[in-house]
Amino acid sequence: MAQEEMEVDLLNLLNPMYSNRDVSTSHQPRGSGQVLFLPPPLTYSDDSEDLFLGPTEPHDVIVLDSVEEAPGQVAAPTNALQMLHSALEQLRQAAEQRSSVRPTRVQRRSTRRHQRGGSQRTAGTSSRAALSNFFQINRTQGVAPTSEREERNAALRTESSRTSPGDSSDETVELSEEEEGGGGSSTDVDEVDINAGAAPPAEPAPEELQINVIEVQAEAPESLPVPESVTLPLQIQKKQKTPVKQLSPVKHLPPEEDEGDTCAICFEPWTNAGQHRLSALRCGHLFGFTCIERWLKGGAAKCPQCNKKAKRADIVVLYARTLKALDTSEQERMKSSLEMEQSMRRKAELESAQCRLQVQVLTDECGKLRKQIQELKMLIAQHGTSTSMQASSSRSTISGSLSSSQGQHKYSFEKAILISQTGSCRVMSYCESMSCLVVSQPSPQTTLIPGCGIKKLSAANLKSSQYVPIHSKQIRGLAFSNRSDGLLLSAALDNTIKLTSLMTNTVVQTYNTGRPVWSCCWCSDNSNYVYAGLINGSVLVYDLRDTSNCVQELVPLGSRCPVVSLSYVPRAASEVFPCGGVLVGTLEGACFWEMKDDQYRPHVLPLEPGGCTDIQIESNTRHCLVTYRPGKNHNYVRGVMMELTSNRLNDSEDEYSCSCYPVQTFNAGNTCKLLTKNAIFQSPERDGTILVCAGDEASNSAMLWHSGNGTLLQKLQADQPVLDICPMEVNQSSMLATLTEKMIKIYKWE
Repeated sequence: MAQEEMEVDLLNLLNPMYSNRDVSTSHQPRGSGQVLFLPPPLTYSDDSEDLFLGPTEPHDVIVLDSVEEAPGQVAAPTNALQMLHSALEQLRQAAEQRSSVRPTRVQRRSTRRHQRGGSQRTAGTSSRAALSNFFQINRTQGVAPTSEREERNAALRTESSRTSPGDSSDETVELSEEEEGGGGSSTDVDEVDINAGAAPPAEPAPEELQINVIEVQAEAPESLPVPESVTLPLQIQKKQKTPVKQLSPVKHLPPEEDEGDTCAICFEPWTNAGQHRLSALRCGHLFGFTCIERWLKGGAAKCPQCNKKAKRADIVVLYARTLKALDTSEQERMKSSLEMEQSMRRKAELESAQCRLQVQVLTDECGKLRKQIQELKMLIAQHGTSTSMQASSSRSTISGSLSSSQGQHKYSFEKAILISQTGSCRVMSYCESMSCLVVSQPSPQTTLIPGCGIKKLSAANLKSSQYVPIHSKQIRGLAFSNRSDGLLLSAALDNTIKLTSLMTNTVVQTYNTGRPVWSCCWCSDNSNYVYAGLINGSVLVYDLRDTSNCVQELVPLGSRCPVVSLSYVPRAASEVFPCGGVLVGTLEGACFWEMKDDQYRPHVLPLEPGGCTDIQIESNTRHCLVTYRPGKNHNYVRGVMMELTSNRLNDSEDEYSCSCYPVQTFNAGNTCKLLTKNAIFQSPERDGTILVCAGDEASNSAMLWHSGNGTLLQKLQADQPVLDICPMEVNQSSMLATLTEKMIKIYKWE
């Protein structure tokens, strides 16, 4: 009995967790299949002074089907707690006696038996079976500290410090198990070395033992030794601990990145597939598909963000893997600032051009006045008059010159000449070398001579001479060269351009263009070349020395609109625009083809898109007049005077970039049904002033403007809309001819 009590007490010392188990004092009847949670069995041998311990797995569950008592076994005491307390006191005294003698070596052996009987236990151990009937030790319950246990541990630490003050309280436990399989029994031996060395720690925990387990290698027990008189069928269940799964941390995006990927209704990220995929309404706001569908079904038929009316049919699923909004606010701000700068630059260029034009006019007038002053001084020196007479004469001369220069000169009506009774007159041109004005008209005798031709008018006596047939269809362009041979270039809708000699009144050369021709002109730098503007926007270049085909075709860069006007700009020693080439005007805009070494290089001029009806050139001052029909932005006919400019490219002497900018704008009526031709020319006063004359269909007149200040100088009335205007010089007299469908009116500058 004492031996068994010592075994139980030693078990509490080696494993403190066993001493704190809950003890059940209820007595189970025999054969009731009770479940006992027992500590490993202990056996102490006096001969070897070794302590044999069973396996120390804390989770062994032993199921006892039946318990048989050995014969002669004494019944369990009624007060089990008193019996356990007395056993623990005796075992504590025995442990103190052994610890004072020498270090103890503990060997733990676990004996495996495959049969129920055969236990070599003493008869005294049968009392443990009776004791187990009163106590059910559950190893799965938590450890509850008791005051008795704390007092016992304190007493043990005090006693050990008395007996061996120089020895260390640290103990080394080496546990090894070897499992052997076979038909009989297998024994696992673990050696535990307990060496008392250094002194115990200053303040150890009350629940800790003085044994420091350094290395433990153990296996779960396979059997529990029981007395021979008790048959214990064992069922051992092993509980394994599942390792705790480490959760990966959730990656949280910054607020600025996360806000653009979440639904505005549920504040959850939308997906690119599934029920919560990215969707949008007509207003452009983004949501998850299921969220916005439930929102609209719930009766709120409005967008959650802008409150615009919406319905389920307005939901559009967006197929996008990622969605990011590009911040273009800075770009839009730069665009607005660029447009503002460009508008200010155009305004400054316009003011600069006006100032240059005014300076040129004033310079010419100043030079004229200086010349008059020099002439007056010479006259005074020759006649030798007195000083007072000189002063009075100079004042009268200067006042006369100022009045003449600033006087209101105008065109006065001279004569009206009937050209055709049936009408259909279209264009006219003037040959200065022959003082001859030609006008296109249909044949007066269509039965004998069908087609169209020209009627010659003498500018000297303002009488018509004769009709010259040229084309089979309507003539759209007439032009004279700067040569004195009287060759007339004509373009018509019969797919031909022709050269006609006014001296012999015969056609000397015909070129077939393959398409209707709308305009034509001569090359001022080389009179051997002529240009023909076609209906498809192309310009054909012909050499008079080659009578077969065109030598080159200038293909339009943009739209293929008909070429309504062709004007050649000659080369000039000018810093503003020294280039020479042909200026092509279409219904969509203008392009300047620079000619250099018989090669052409295009320069698109920055004109307003659409609505262009005519472009005329003033070659001396490098100005051109662009006529626009009424449009969306302007409900009236406008004539814009542009100045041609050029800039060198990459500091090259021969490479230029040609452009133009507006100088002055002239407004006319609100009607423009015909493709009329206007005129820009120098003033008959020879003071450098430029005059602009354009027809006005609304008032059936020709309006004359001053280009310097844009004032309307004169309005020349007509019976029908003016189709063409031609200034001319006849015997040192400046005259102006206006053409309608039936007649010509001649005006003289006075």
